[in-house]
Amino acid sequence: MSDNSSGIFRSLQYFNAKLFFVSLLVSNIGSWLQLTASSLLLYRLTGNAADLGYNVAFQFLPMLFFGTWCGALADRHNRRRIALITQAGLAVQAFLIGVLDLTGSINVPIVYALSLMLGVIGAFDNPARRGLVTELVPIEDLPNAMSLNTAVMTGSRIFGAAIATALVGPLGTGWLFILNGISYAAMIYGITGLRKSEMYPPMQRPAGGSPVRDVFKYVAGNRRLATMFSVYLIVSTFAFNYGVALPKLADVRWGDARAFGWIMATTGIGNLAGALLTARHKVVTMRWFVGNIALLGASGIGLAFAPSLIFAFLWSIPLGLGGAAMIASGNAISQQESPPDMRGRLLALTAVAFLGSTPIGGPITGLIADNISLEWSLAYGGVIAIFCAVVAAILWR
Repeated sequence: MSDNSSGIFRSLQYFNAKLFFVSLLVSNIGSWLQLTASSLLLYRLTGNAADLGYNVAFQFLPMLFFGTWCGALADRHNRRRIALITQAGLAVQAFLIGVLDLTGSINVPIVYALSLMLGVIGAFDNPARRGLVTELVPIEDLPNAMSLNTAVMTGSRIFGAAIATALVGPLGTGWLFILNGISYAAMIYGITGLRKSEMYPPMQRPAGGSPVRDVFKYVAGNRRLATMFSVYLIVSTFAFNYGVALPKLADVRWGDARAFGWIMATTGIGNLAGALLTARHKVVTMRWFVGNIALLGASGIGLAFAPSLIFAFLWSIPLGLGGAAMIASGNAISQQESPPDMRGRLLALTAVAFLGSTPIGGPITGLIADNISLEWSLAYGGVIAIFCAVVAAILWR
């Protein structure tokens, strides 16, 4: 074992983990280019926050309806093969929306349709790709690997959102979609380059049975998981809708819609810190999970009422830290409590709780921003997060 066997980056001592995470970093910078560009494109087309909320609803409805079933599929079949197919599909989607944008053929219904396409592919990709992480390291390093996965997924926002904000003026949103399509080559290269002899294959779930029902029954019977998933679901629904509220908030409150991208980039700095701090832990505790939810809530309220961009940047760092630490903690706790043949399904269930709740929270946030209060469209999620943290702490004690 190397000197990093007990450090934050201990999973990187394994070749497969190193290759996978470097490839994921490059690919996810592209993904954040597209996410930022999508929000700016829709806000340019309509000027309404509600339309951004409907867009994320289309993107994540497939995860809500099919996510757990796709997790069962990932437990039953070759995750590597599934991930290669879905990564190629995601690249096609990015090129398609890019070409339509560059040719002037894009409109709101087309954006919604392509977001739905993205969501369908993503519902299969998410549990397969994240399940593949569990095959890169031995079981004792799984919490660390899952936290590093979150660090890459969320920390890449620093570069992706910043690059998108810098390039959207001279290039336009269309070329940002094209760049994202190209970036998937890195992930495909990383998956094909994994050394089979150095992987830790999962225990395959036998065919038949009721895999989806079994995972819900297992969670319901496990006190730590039941508490974690209940809180995770509620907080994910209402406290993570930055992409809906911030473009209009940046435009109206701080005077520049493109400032949304810079705020997302500084949130990414917090994301990276939160995920890496979680990666320090050999065992992730409920105290760490709940404490970071409280930090997420307080920072969301602070950001919503920030009087200037400087204060918005300052609040966005702890917002990102608390959010990424919550996500990384949820993933790590689910794997700590998981039987070997249920890892993909539990990872899918965390994805359903986090991403699948967006079709509910996104439109609600957009409607609040357009019809009630811009500030409270962001702050109400913070209030709910703090309430959940307090209730969870009392229940767990």
